[in-house]
Amino acid sequence: MDASNRYTYLEIPRMGHPFSAQTQLKSIKDILNTVAEPLDLNVSVRLWNGEVIPLGNQVCGKYTIAISGPGVIGSLMRRPGLETLVRLYATGHITFEGGDLIDFSEALKTNRSNRKKLKQVSKSMLIKRTLPFLFAKTEVADLSQGFRDDMVGRDESKRKNTDYIQFHYDVGNEFYRLFLGSEMQYTCAYFRDWSNSLDQAQQDKLDMICRKLRLQPGDTMLDIGCGWGGLICYAAKHFGVKSHGITLSKEQYEHTKVKIDQLGLRDQVSVEICDYADHQGTYDKISSIGMSEHIGIANYPRYFNKINSMLRDRGIMLNHAIARSAKRSKKHAAKIRPERAFLLKYIFPGSELTPVGMTTDFMEQSGFEVHDVESWREHYALTTRFWCKNLSANEDRAIELVGPERYRLWVAYLAGASGGFTAGSIKIFQVVASKKASKGVSGMPPTREHLYRAA
Repeated sequence: MDASNRYTYLEIPRMGHPFSAQTQLKSIKDILNTVAEPLDLNVSVRLWNGEVIPLGNQVCGKYTIAISGPGVIGSLMRRPGLETLVRLYATGHITFEGGDLIDFSEALKTNRSNRKKLKQVSKSMLIKRTLPFLFAKTEVADLSQGFRDDMVGRDESKRKNTDYIQFHYDVGNEFYRLFLGSEMQYTCAYFRDWSNSLDQAQQDKLDMICRKLRLQPGDTMLDIGCGWGGLICYAAKHFGVKSHGITLSKEQYEHTKVKIDQLGLRDQVSVEICDYADHQGTYDKISSIGMSEHIGIANYPRYFNKINSMLRDRGIMLNHAIARSAKRSKKHAAKIRPERAFLLKYIFPGSELTPVGMTTDFMEQSGFEVHDVESWREHYALTTRFWCKNLSANEDRAIELVGPERYRLWVAYLAGASGGFTAGSIKIFQVVASKKASKGVSGMPPTREHLYRAA
């Protein structure tokens, strides 16, 4: 009997007799050695017994994926998918050594010819060699940080907007400070040059938003979901407007109040904890920056109707929002993919993305005239890359603040977002529109020149 046949017989368990540790180690080493040639990566895998298996011909030894035990393979066998992988990473059963997740996402890329070779690997062989892990389990692999209520929130009458917002944003100001940058801007930066720093790009984003809104001294401005107050303070300081921000986050509210006082802007800037639906007032300009993603598509008519009701005729609004691609049918659009399920459960409960065309349809139906639509997808790919690297560089402090599980969930979320924006599977757009309550000219300039000329 040759070695391969003998191995096949060893794989078949007898009732009550699990596979031996030696059999499991041999199986995983066979698998890794088989896929190493077609993958040819600059990455190694360290097994639970300390052995290191290179996944390429010229591995430098810098990047290592460590597996805590055979239960990792068993978990991935029984429930293959993104959530299982993230759960194993968040609970420390899979670790990445020698770089952050951005570094690993690049190190794990393989070219098309290698992917073709990988498809030629015998699937029956892989199945046989994974059988020894069928009953293997990790000691602890459950996550404690998930949202415990309705995480989708499609029914407006049952939505818990305050709970959704506070779950995400009230992780703590100090935690966000570790990676957002000096202005605490938690939305896409704007890189006038791809080599600019994150702080410079965030300043340029604030300036560009103010220019698109055509802010003038004396204007009244509302920022819905104002974050940590960066935009309302910038608009008041640099464009002379009287600005007001609303948020549902207590942490953001407290931070913004302190910021307003520190900058001496109390006469121009105000903030309150308030749901957009309950706010009253009339404004010349309204911004919604990274806010409409939290509303849910079914609630877009209510959202844009409310904004329209608070804007003067020919007043300008800017909607800055992450978007998904258009789908072939409502059935496809309603499907919750694994990556979205992860975000809903652990990061952004109650969130939902819409194609930009659907957003502009809703805006027009609510009485807006759309003037400009601009994609910032590649800007967000770079922004989230900065955030992921910043958070990874502050790992020890982040774990002190929120614990290892939540830290790893956030690193995974930021790395995944950067990859998604880079690949184009998710997008982001800024839409500029004006309230069209009467017929006639819009009052908008004939070109975009005003956006780019020196102040």
